Amino acid sequence: MPTALVTGPTAGIGLEFARKLAAQGFGLVLVSRDQARLESVAEELRAAHGVEVEVLAADLTAETGDVEARLSDPDRPIELLVNNAGHALRKPFLANDINDEEHLLNVHVRAVLRLTHAVLPGMIDRGRGAVINVSSVAAWTPRGTYSAAKAWTTSFTEGLASQLEGTGVRAMVLAPGFTRTEFHDRAAMDMSKLPTWLWLDSGTLVDTALRDLRRGKTVSVPGPVYKVAALMLPRLPRRLVRATGRRHPDRRRRG
Repeated sequence: MPTALVTGPTAGIGLEFARKLAAQGFGLVLVSRDQARLESVAEELRAAHGVEVEVLAADLTAETGDVEARLSDPDRPIELLVNNAGHALRKPFLANDINDEEHLLNVHVRAVLRLTHAVLPGMIDRGRGAVINVSSVAAWTPRGTYSAAKAWTTSFTEGLASQLEGTGVRAMVLAPGFTRTEFHDRAAMDMSKLPTWLWLDSGTLVDTALRDLRRGKTVSVPGPVYKVAALMLPRLPRRLVRATGRRHPDRRRRG
């Protein structure tokens, strides 16, 4: 039975990844700082699919050592790593505490860097495996630290995919738009005025991501609206793109 490690699996996109992978027969290692919610999700998946589920409580804003050790364990190989954990900050950069800004970078950049680095040597030795790094369409918009972190994730993963060619190991970046999860509520963002046609369903989104991974895609952008956005935003005059960020300085989306 192949095993996948998913960060941030207790809600939203991460929970959908855990459910879809369990339904496909994957064993799971679930990583979050909330032990109680981890145990609840693990029990749900064991009961529904009869798979092995391991929980690993870890605060990725501070320390990744235990997760790195699990990813690099040669006796319990990980076939798929899903770097999904993340959060947003509602206020603009200068209104936030610098420690909160640093915690955001630790989760979105440092943890992705370290966990990916930990899992890849074993995958390459075995000649198989994959990493999915969850980014966002926000990567193509200059809207503060969150967008900057997602721009890093997107660029990092695309470069990594090129380096992995011929190894049997793949890297894919998932770049969704607005998705119905707990993400915005946790950041105290009022999204009530966002048109319904801009929202993605997290289950459909994950189905698309896993299909794109099987097809060998390097960048997965679910939904026709966001496919167009991902195509057009890098080609628009930067002055125009920056102007949209000034009008909506605090609305962030996690993929």
